[in-house]
Amino acid sequence: MILPIVGYGNPVLKKKAGEIDQSYPNLKELIDDMWETMYNASGVGLAAPQVGKSIRLFMIDASPFEDEEPDLKDFKKIFINAQILEETGEEWLFNEGCLSFPDLREDVMRKPKIRISYQDENFETREEEFEGIAARIIQHEYDHIDGVVFVDRISPLKRRLIKNKLTNIIKGTVNPAYKMKFAQRK
Repeated sequence: MILPIVGYGNPVLKKKAGEIDQSYPNLKELIDDMWETMYNASGVGLAAPQVGKSIRLFMIDASPFEDEEPDLKDFKKIFINAQILEETGEEWLFNEGCLSFPDLREDVMRKPKIRISYQDENFETREEEFEGIAARIIQHEYDHIDGVVFVDRISPLKRRLIKNKLTNIIKGTVNPAYKMKFAQRK
């Protein structure tokens, strides 16, 4: 089932999400619905807060970037209760978008390498290192479970320059190609 994606302005996007365990109700169905929702919206990542669930769950499929980084072919992962343990390297700029911010892209600085601890969909604990675009997508989705959105990572001047676009998202006066739930639209 395709879920509505929560738009900027909804308080769930600014709340630090809670951990879950295997007893979380209908988790498999939620994961399946989130994959379907992400692909329907042409996304490469989706976090549970973006579908209104304040839990530490996100998923990524970086395979659309395989032309730039061949290692990303078939790179699909689910992260539950993730904790970024370390971010290293010299920050690099990349133009990011977000399904909760339709039609908005901004340049964001992030470190190129991360070490992360998480549980997979079978609640097996893993610790892995990622770099490049995979690390960036993970960092972006990880921010969502910590109540951080990508425009929090741009300068105050840039935020002022896009204020009208942000207001339009809050009001729901944008027209995304996927189902959304806006903060102020009735």
